[in-house]
Amino acid sequence: MVKIVIDAMGGDFAPAAQVGGAVEALRRDKDISVLLVGDEGKIREELAKGEYDSSRVEIVHAPEVITNDDIPTKAVRAKKNSSTVVSFNLLREGKADALVSSGATGAVLTAAVLLLGRIKGISRPALCPRIPNLRGTGTLLCDCGANVECKPVNLVHFAMMATAYAQAAFGMPSPKVGLLNNGTEDHKGDPMHQEANALLKKLSCIDYIGNVEGRDIMAGEADVVVADGFTGNIALKSVEGCGKAISGIMKQQFKKNIFTKLRAALVYDVIKNIRNAADYEKMGGAMFLGLKKAVVKAHGNSRANGFSICVRQAADAVRGGMVEKIQKMLEETAQAEEGAEEGAPAGAENA
Repeated sequence: MVKIVIDAMGGDFAPAAQVGGAVEALRRDKDISVLLVGDEGKIREELAKGEYDSSRVEIVHAPEVITNDDIPTKAVRAKKNSSTVVSFNLLREGKADALVSSGATGAVLTAAVLLLGRIKGISRPALCPRIPNLRGTGTLLCDCGANVECKPVNLVHFAMMATAYAQAAFGMPSPKVGLLNNGTEDHKGDPMHQEANALLKKLSCIDYIGNVEGRDIMAGEADVVVADGFTGNIALKSVEGCGKAISGIMKQQFKKNIFTKLRAALVYDVIKNIRNAADYEKMGGAMFLGLKKAVVKAHGNSRANGFSICVRQAADAVRGGMVEKIQKMLEETAQAEEGAEEGAPAGAENA
């Protein structure tokens, strides 16, 4: 059984959304147990509102909360009894297999690196959300904001980690990987992106299709889109903004007069399907890749249903062996590089 530790006090609707989401996840997946961390009294109040299997629920009291107003590094070090810090300590100690939090992003990322740590060989961890696409499979965008400035090797690691994630959590045997750039030709982009493109082409453990553009993300041209955190964050926010704009335009048009309202009624099922297909909350949270265990950063405004998806997302990553797949890719790549160096003709390094 996969045990998920839940930061029950992080997020706009804590602990109602977190507890409700955990209960829903338990109902939908019989192979999950949860460790709820936060104000015990408030957690029990929320648990009393629904039915659940008490044998699969534990509570750990943590009276403090890290807010968006706190400076992440200082808060993680000062608020030892916060739900976020206690959750990561439990994960590090082996009391759980994965963690889900919708708390302050900076604090979650800081605690993840300081308390849990990176997989050996990973240059930098990265945030990887899943974005709706035309194919209905979702596109993984890695990174979306954890690393504003990147080196080519970071993008290579992002590609490997997101590939392992796609395989483990979403059952994609050979996900197609693209590098987000300002054109598809090899000469496009700055020197960093050009070098990253060249390195990715040599990587045998991923199915690299080359450069892709922003419009390709939701088209589903690639299953994984690799980006530096600065570009990826802009792309993510643009997609979210576009979705809200389209939804707003549809509402305006259908509410114009009685005739447009009647038309809306006739195609209500179509509108509902479009809304569901483009609902980012149904895509789950952003997996924080490159850590020693699976960590999902849920949306700060997640409701119970959205949080439930994040809990099951974390469990799927554990069951699919995501961390182990990343480690294996790193080992195979390192061995291949060593073999290439050994097989190089004498003096080739000076050529």
